[in-house]
Amino acid sequence: MVKREPLDGPEDKKSGYKPLVPAVEQAANILIFLAKNPQSKVNLTEICEGVGIHKSKGFSILHTLGQFGFVEKDPKTKYYALGPGLLFLSRRVLDQLDLREVVTPFLEKLAEETNSTALLGLISDDQVFVIAKHAGNQNVGVAIGIGHRFPLTGGAHGKAIVAHLPEAEQSKILEKKKVYFYGDAGKLDLKHLKEELQVCRQSGFAKDIGGLQPGINAVSAPLFGVNAAIMGCVILIGTFPEELADRYGQKIVKISREISHKLGGHPEGRPLPGS
Repeated sequence: MVKREPLDGPEDKKSGYKPLVPAVEQAANILIFLAKNPQSKVNLTEICEGVGIHKSKGFSILHTLGQFGFVEKDPKTKYYALGPGLLFLSRRVLDQLDLREVVTPFLEKLAEETNSTALLGLISDDQVFVIAKHAGNQNVGVAIGIGHRFPLTGGAHGKAIVAHLPEAEQSKILEKKKVYFYGDAGKLDLKHLKEELQVCRQSGFAKDIGGLQPGINAVSAPLFGVNAAIMGCVILIGTFPEELADRYGQKIVKISREISHKLGGHPEGRPLPGS
């Protein structure tokens, strides 16, 4: 069953009342199920089993969603798919969405709690572009500005991204002649890198301890979009001591997932360390 965190609101703890409308929650779960399903069209039984509701309830909800164009039904196969009515809603969201405005509070919190520089980067081809930044109260600043470009295969951010890619995409990247996970491409130790990527998949974050620049450490976690596809990463970089890297790594995993959720992403199966 697809689960989403409830929105903040009043709750009567004594009675157990929660301000959720079951039918609306079920309709939302159906839309999420259809969006995440690898098949573009799904039958009624698969939808109801995936969401965890009775077929009669599922049919009624799908029929209602269809009236608004949010779901469409193939009259021949009786299979369901997301409908064009969602395009209007998504277009309005995109028109009103200022990505930097959305992520800035998260980066500010991270930077101030760690006295380091927090960055958000988006993937474009083989590079990661910094589109938002906040610097904490650190003695030594990090000269990375908005628009800065990192190679996709560089440092902590590269390991965080590549570790969470599908196996085929990951292998394609690792087969390249020049990758910069450790700065100089000549320093690549593929066996050690694969071990780091495995650890990253388990913990949710990657580290670079002075590998790109002596005295400068970094941790990074991937940013997920729709269908848990990787769209970028959150990076924390500064002069913090190595012994804080794991603690900061857990912080950045939490922040990256909060941002992913805010942007409509829904990564699953990657619990926070210690949870």
